[in-house]
Amino acid sequence: MTSSVGRRQWLVLALVLAALFTMTPVGAAPLAVEEVRAEVTAVGDLPPRVRQRMETTVATIAGQLLTGRRLEDVQATQARDTQVIHEVFDKVLVGYSVEQVTLQPGGVTLVSIRLIPWAEVIRSVELDVTVEGMPSMVEAMVRRDLAAVDTVFAESLCGLPVAASDWTNGVLKRSLNEYLAVHLPEFRGDFEVTPGPAARVALTVYPRVPVVRTVDLSMRSSSIPNLTLLNHRQEMEVAVHTLVGVPVEFVRRHQEDFIQAFERTLDETGDFRSLGMKTQVTFTHVGESAAVLTRSDTDRFQIWLKGWADISRHGNKEDHDTIFRLHAGRWVTPRDELFMQADFAPQAMDCEWEIGYTRRLLPGTQLQVRYDVEARRFILGGEQEFLDRWHLRYEYRWSDQKGEAALGYRLHDFLSLEYVVDKDDKWFRVIGTF
Repeated sequence: MTSSVGRRQWLVLALVLAALFTMTPVGAAPLAVEEVRAEVTAVGDLPPRVRQRMETTVATIAGQLLTGRRLEDVQATQARDTQVIHEVFDKVLVGYSVEQVTLQPGGVTLVSIRLIPWAEVIRSVELDVTVEGMPSMVEAMVRRDLAAVDTVFAESLCGLPVAASDWTNGVLKRSLNEYLAVHLPEFRGDFEVTPGPAARVALTVYPRVPVVRTVDLSMRSSSIPNLTLLNHRQEMEVAVHTLVGVPVEFVRRHQEDFIQAFERTLDETGDFRSLGMKTQVTFTHVGESAAVLTRSDTDRFQIWLKGWADISRHGNKEDHDTIFRLHAGRWVTPRDELFMQADFAPQAMDCEWEIGYTRRLLPGTQLQVRYDVEARRFILGGEQEFLDRWHLRYEYRWSDQKGEAALGYRLHDFLSLEYVVDKDDKWFRVIGTF
């Protein structure tokens, strides 16, 4: 029993001693090359991005040669390894010659290379940008996004030997793509370099898909008849159709720029300036099929043309079922309007004229007093809008002491429905806004 326990103790002690002898002490020097780093310098300036690419290339060459080898072996063959790195890197270089290679062996081995440039170097870069297939307004936005793109080429070319310019095409392409990804992601770019002490770069950018293919334009106004906007529809269509062929994401990113440009298209016309019209443009949809809505209004005038037809009305002969009303008013203050309006009944070829006054009490609430010039009677009215599309309307004629109340719903900007009630009748009214 005692001998068995003793044998076990000796076995445990032997295993512990074996482990201690095989373990590497903390902080002990590495026995082999674990990593290779490179440092490249040159006589004169070396563009940072070119230096980075060179150092990656050198680290790859030296890593294949040295990684995993024992330090003793590397130190023994240091002169030969240095010469191999010198010759291999010198063959892949264009525009430079390797002047010196220095090797510092260690767990992280450092390879230092010094270069000598050939002949002339690039001192400056002149950039010529072409925006392919874009209208002038969009081209101006693209060029604004590309305002600092010349630094991409200057950082990669200035200080580089003229003969080495072709060797940097990969660096330039990657740098350009990184710049476009941040500043102009909706476009691709191609370039061509003409080397020389004053190098020239021709950059061409062209759109990525998807692009806008159709644009639907809607024009509205609550201050002037919508029919009068037809005079400006053609020029507005020309403006919004500049979006055709433009990348969808570019339109989204520059939406405010397009809105301001479209608003100026209308507001800078002569009649809009004289009426004090201000336009608000909205993109109701941005995609391959885009939709643009304009709303042009003025705080000086209120001019509109409406027509309505009454259905299932059993009134007297003086009540016309079809009426066209033209309203022309001037806001003397933001809440007070003086106006004149005419009602024309085509079936009777009859026209009635009224003058009146409107007072805005609250947003969506107004009171109105009208005087019928022909019938010589006053009419008192009021209207309240609610829930965006609904309204309540009431008017009272003092001459015959008759009131009329209506609940209305606006189907869209050009068509509304009302349910009308007075003391004798009730009916439906279909109202069109022109």
